[in-house]
Amino acid sequence: MSRSNTAVKRLFKRDDARPAAARPVGVTLKSARELQAMRQAGRVVGKTISSLLAAVKPGMSTRDLDELAAAEIKRLGGQPAFLGYRGFPATICTSLNEEIVHGIPGKRLVREGDVLKLDVGAVVDGFYGDSAVSVCVGEAPPRVRELVETTRLALEAGVKAARPGARLGDVGYAVQSVAEAHGFSVVREYVGHGIGRALHEDPNVPNFGTPGQGLVLQPSMTIAIEPMLNIGGWETRLLGDNWTVVTKDGSLSAHFEHTVHISPEGPQVLTAREEV
Repeated sequence: MSRSNTAVKRLFKRDDARPAAARPVGVTLKSARELQAMRQAGRVVGKTISSLLAAVKPGMSTRDLDELAAAEIKRLGGQPAFLGYRGFPATICTSLNEEIVHGIPGKRLVREGDVLKLDVGAVVDGFYGDSAVSVCVGEAPPRVRELVETTRLALEAGVKAARPGARLGDVGYAVQSVAEAHGFSVVREYVGHGIGRALHEDPNVPNFGTPGQGLVLQPSMTIAIEPMLNIGGWETRLLGDNWTVVTKDGSLSAHFEHTVHISPEGPQVLTAREEV
């Protein structure tokens, strides 16, 4: 689940001049015990997403997917992270086509050719995991499939850049470079985030940036990296439900996300799926 981007400019301005060893107030480092709980939460999220992907087919409702996710998270020993979060009324986010993030499951049917985004969060022992995938339902035009695959590759690039000593600008630049090389725009009004004991912690993790700028990543930090790419412009619009975010120009969008531990050896994906 993404975070509003209202503080990104302030965060970059605040952190650029800080010594590498400094850590802004609000950024938490995780203990070995806390990381183990996050791994368990990530496992629940990954397995739930796998079950959803196996179940998706034209004609089912987004509410069907939500009910499946609720049962799976419970079966795996977790609790839904999104249900009730700031009043969110469902277990997962299901966003279709021009919907970027935070779509609310309901009666809407999944159709052949749709771009479906599934965003899943779970809590285990008080710690959170958060991940998202996009999938083309059935057949889709080549440019649409390229959008989905490029967003996945942008996430992969962002994860690879998230190493100790790197800066948030390096992560954002890695995502942005992949996206723009394929002619897609990067959503700037919603970003990734820190994660751990809360679903949204500091810092914000933009999907754009300048290498060498921003907060320095340190071992034992945990962040959610989540590229959101559009075929058209990057501007967004919030629907009347006060949750669903859509592209302002009505173009298609894709979204991928992983929870990542910045380990001394490099980035570790805590929400990896076994089949990937």
